[in-house]
Amino acid sequence: MRNNQDRLGATNRGQDAPIPQAHEQNENFPNPQTLQFVTPTEIIDLPSKGVYYPEEHPLHKKDTVEIRHMTAKDEDILTSRTLLQKGLAIDRFLQNIVVDRSIRIDELLIGDKNAIIVASRVTGYGAAYQVQVPCPSCNSSTEYVFDLNECNVTEFDNYAELGVRKTDNNTFVVYLEKSKVDVEVKLLTSKEEKKLITLMESRRKKKLPETNLTNQLRLMIVSVNGNSDHQYIESFIQHMPALDSKNLRSTYQQIIPNIDLTQDFVCPDCGHEGGVDVPFGATFFWPK
Repeated sequence: MRNNQDRLGATNRGQDAPIPQAHEQNENFPNPQTLQFVTPTEIIDLPSKGVYYPEEHPLHKKDTVEIRHMTAKDEDILTSRTLLQKGLAIDRFLQNIVVDRSIRIDELLIGDKNAIIVASRVTGYGAAYQVQVPCPSCNSSTEYVFDLNECNVTEFDNYAELGVRKTDNNTFVVYLEKSKVDVEVKLLTSKEEKKLITLMESRRKKKLPETNLTNQLRLMIVSVNGNSDHQYIESFIQHMPALDSKNLRSTYQQIIPNIDLTQDFVCPDCGHEGGVDVPFGATFFWPK
């Protein structure tokens, strides 16, 4: 019978014999001190499918973008008082989760940015978004839960149905019946959207009349009857019939690549049934 010394391989081992070493480091035995945690990523469909970006843009002709799932570090950005006061929190957060570092949030088309915003909210806090919604009919406030997974990409390509012509420059020419002119419009970017918000806030602080609609038209319109002169366009905007303005904005909302933020709503107080838009309010990234 082998004694314990033989069984343990300690035969003839002196007091100064070397102590057996642990397993050498390999892929089956990762070192806990150097173990790296990998944040999951998600592939997001872009409403624009990359069609409307110039050739030099990193999303040119790309129909998806990859984003990281939200982390605790990202929450630090969303709760930064300094960034919130400057209105930079959400854009800084989005810039942080987009995997391709060459993509700039400011250069995203608004619809693509909306798609990333919704997807990042789903990966961070889930698809259920509970928020107070005012009824369009009786204006009573109701606690409502939106399913963000139902915010699908809207696809529209029947431009002729709306009397719209898409140009080779990825702009759109809309004929306005009242003025009897062709107005060429472009898709707005996140940077231009923020410019509209800044102009609105500036006029509000100065207690000046609101000019939100005309400011939007100034950024949207590229040419009028082929004339791209700034003063010519400004003159047209100032004299533009309200009906044409309404129709142009309505048409624009239908043709821009975006995600459908409308969901069915039933008011428990008055019974009103209809669609309401998912609000990007204070609780969107800061749920209770």
